[in-house]
Amino acid sequence: MAPQTAPYGAPGNRERYEGKEVAAIQSVATAPVSTFSVDVDTGAYSNVRRFLQKGAAVPAEAVRTEEMVNYFRYDYPLPATRQQPFSVTTDVAATPWNPDTRLVRVGLRGYDVTAQGRPAANLVFLIDVSGSMSSEGKLPLVKQAMMMLADKLTSKDKVSIVVYAGAAGVVLEPTASKQHIKAALGCLEAGGSTAGAQGIQMAYDIARANYVRGGINRIFIATDGDFNVGVSDNKQLEALVRKNRDDGITLTTLGFGEGNYNEALMERIADLGNGNYAYIDSAMEAQKVLDDELSASLFTIAKDVKVQVEFNPAQVKEYRLIGYENRALAEEDFDNDAVDAGDIGAGHQVTAIYEVVPTGAKGWLPERRYDGNKPAMAPARGSGLAYVRLRYKLPGEETSKLIEKPIAAGLLRTAGAPSGDMAFACAVAAFGQKLRGDKYLGRYSYADIRGLAGNPQGYWRNEFLKLAQLAAVQEVRTASKD
Repeated sequence: MAPQTAPYGAPGNRERYEGKEVAAIQSVATAPVSTFSVDVDTGAYSNVRRFLQKGAAVPAEAVRTEEMVNYFRYDYPLPATRQQPFSVTTDVAATPWNPDTRLVRVGLRGYDVTAQGRPAANLVFLIDVSGSMSSEGKLPLVKQAMMMLADKLTSKDKVSIVVYAGAAGVVLEPTASKQHIKAALGCLEAGGSTAGAQGIQMAYDIARANYVRGGINRIFIATDGDFNVGVSDNKQLEALVRKNRDDGITLTTLGFGEGNYNEALMERIADLGNGNYAYIDSAMEAQKVLDDELSASLFTIAKDVKVQVEFNPAQVKEYRLIGYENRALAEEDFDNDAVDAGDIGAGHQVTAIYEVVPTGAKGWLPERRYDGNKPAMAPARGSGLAYVRLRYKLPGEETSKLIEKPIAAGLLRTAGAPSGDMAFACAVAAFGQKLRGDKYLGRYSYADIRGLAGNPQGYWRNEFLKLAQLAAVQEVRTASKD
């Protein structure tokens, strides 16, 4: 699907999203291997929340189900050693919306670090102060969010601030003083047109001039994404981000506001910059991303993390990966260390959910007419349901390491209804897919999703129940207009 420009919400809205169609069903006989890059972005979830809370329809292309699922934390164990920087968990459950399929979950959890336990940080705040940032949910919230981030820094960390509008400029030279950082942020005002590429170049120049060898060198860009640069300039921007990434300067993008929000560009340059993308729609979200989860945004523990799952044709007939459409890799990319993939920060979690059809069950794909086109019958027994492989590089290394984990075939036979954390993850996955119009959910409703989520503990999980209710209301409202 090409990048979308559509009048979401109010007239004159120029929000831009780059969506993908729901992933196709795969036959194990012809495509037994699924390969993808990990994704630790969460921006799609908070952006969807913004639409629902204002009573607007959610654009299907704005929903990336993996980001919805990865917004939440699950009870995966910590890794046993930092030499293998994340644990790998697998489990299987019956599919709530299809009695003929099963859900296979693969979960990763990175090791945690404290602020004192991580290296020194050289950070550059690159802040959009153009006229489009003047509304309450933009620059005022940016200032509040970046002050939260400053409060979490230690005496070994330094911050510079660059702003851009009609022209770019440095408003704060590198300093460890929280007082000076907050004072500089407090003075920012919005006005002028946007020259984002110029500001990014200046931010990289400062980051490079103050580079901390063996430390964290990262740019945080806070903007509504309205760079006002053409396609050719976008390609130059991407090349700039890629070059500095290769030199050890990473990039995190923080999106704000609505109306002219360019999410497609925000996500793309964060991915190219080996950073992460978040959408900040409230002070609560700012605290979650820039306070509670700051170590994950700052400190990379594994880079170029790829997942490959090979299904056993003796046990599985068909499958689909829920989400990750824009993270798909070719099978041969898995062993190619030159292929870029997602990074995992300290404490980050990654969850992937496959829906699979056991051999002998009714599948999604029609039977082939001619014998020569039908998949060969697999042996009656097999040693496993699937085999999971993960590749990653430790920071500073260019040769990947391999983790392998089989999934026992018996789990298909013993799989019961999902419960606890698995049930909640499946509920969020169904929520994302329903917002995308996934036909394979059948008649599964938002009420069913709320029931599957159960009675969760904690602010964010309880908020999810409210969002599912808002989505149901919006569904009725949309149907009444048709």
